[in-house]
Amino acid sequence: MNSEAINSVLVVDDEPAMRMALKANFQRDGWHVETAAGTSEALTKFKVAKFPLVVSDVQMPDGDGLDLMRSVRSTHPSTAVILLTAFGNVPEAVQAMRGGACDYLTKPISFEQLQSAIGRVMEQAQQITVNKNSDPKSRIVGRAPALLRAYDRARHAARTNADVLIQAESGTGKELLASFIHENSSRADQPFIAVNCAALPEQLLESELFGHMRGAFTGATAAKAGKFELAEGGTLLLDEIGELPMQLQPKLLRALQERRIERLGDVRSISVNIRVIATTNVSLQHMVGEGKFRADLYYRLNVIPLTLPPLRDRKEDIEALAEFFAKQFANEAGVATPLLHANFIEGLRQHSWPGNVRELANFMRRVVTLSDTMELGEDCLKLELPKPEQHTFGPMHEAVSRVGTSIREVERHLLEKALETTGGNRTRAAEMLGVSLRTIRNKIREYGLPPRRYA
Repeated sequence: MNSEAINSVLVVDDEPAMRMALKANFQRDGWHVETAAGTSEALTKFKVAKFPLVVSDVQMPDGDGLDLMRSVRSTHPSTAVILLTAFGNVPEAVQAMRGGACDYLTKPISFEQLQSAIGRVMEQAQQITVNKNSDPKSRIVGRAPALLRAYDRARHAARTNADVLIQAESGTGKELLASFIHENSSRADQPFIAVNCAALPEQLLESELFGHMRGAFTGATAAKAGKFELAEGGTLLLDEIGELPMQLQPKLLRALQERRIERLGDVRSISVNIRVIATTNVSLQHMVGEGKFRADLYYRLNVIPLTLPPLRDRKEDIEALAEFFAKQFANEAGVATPLLHANFIEGLRQHSWPGNVRELANFMRRVVTLSDTMELGEDCLKLELPKPEQHTFGPMHEAVSRVGTSIREVERHLLEKALETTGGNRTRAAEMLGVSLRTIRNKIREYGLPPRRYA
């Protein structure tokens, strides 16, 4: 493997049975898998190939997974690392997260649990590149006044320890803004831990946030620290906070007010020193009015409100963004960066970009990957850029016009069309269909659609 494959994983474990079991499960899930029996073999393989994901045991004869993680993350900060251990404890977990691990799981685990963790850490690692030696401004692409005002306000917010609420459309870069605040704060050398409140089943989210004790519920074979504990001293990002179930909102409110949490199954409370940044693509104020979000929690989160402009309001940045993504995806594909003609840029400016910067990035990846020419012009726009009317679900009548078509078939058809239109973006698909992200995730599972395709 000469170049980094998006779905490639390096499995590191000194136990052959565990190594082979993980390999078999990953291969069934469509991954390209390499294995290593220890840290030295793993580092040797990393010199030959780059892996977006590393799953490693902690305790091995020739060194531990913590050292491997530090070596990998020091040279490849975008690589997601998940550590597995049979001897989990809170200090070691906190040390792992501070060192750059994206998650820390205690054996025994099911592959379904590992899959859930992978979905979270891959998204986090791809969106947030940790590079403390560089100027965080260098990752801001664009100079639109509205964008610069947002980052200037975020810079001021970073000087305080106040909680922050970022409300903006999907695809505008809320996670990057949260990372910017962390990296410009006094907590920059401490963990930055992200939790997607919509990505986890409702029954697992409480445990993910607050942790649990052994025996707290079926399958809790060992105690586990929650994200509040793992973020100690640093920043906790609560992404998609609008998807937080109502029954969990009082417990989150108490944790924010008192800075103390209780693990599931534990009567003791634990003090935490963290900063909380919450993000949402819906208006929490409107949700409060509809009775879907607690007013007291909204006001507790909304200490410093921030927003980001949609791409349609910063069209002067489209050229710089297109050039940035063209170079990035050409490098990934191992080809020369294509030339962007003026009519190509003008065509991009004419598009409404309902998916914002994320939609533009997906489009540029597609056109760079599929184009046979090194000069991107108007023809590429005609072939690859969806027309605005394609974002409405016009094809629905084709599914319902056939005699005998069931409601279930129509629902699946609409779901597939939404995911295809958004390039697999579940959040955008949820917006287009007027349902929650949790519903999209559950329907993908219900209809047996390939989960990796719509990750």
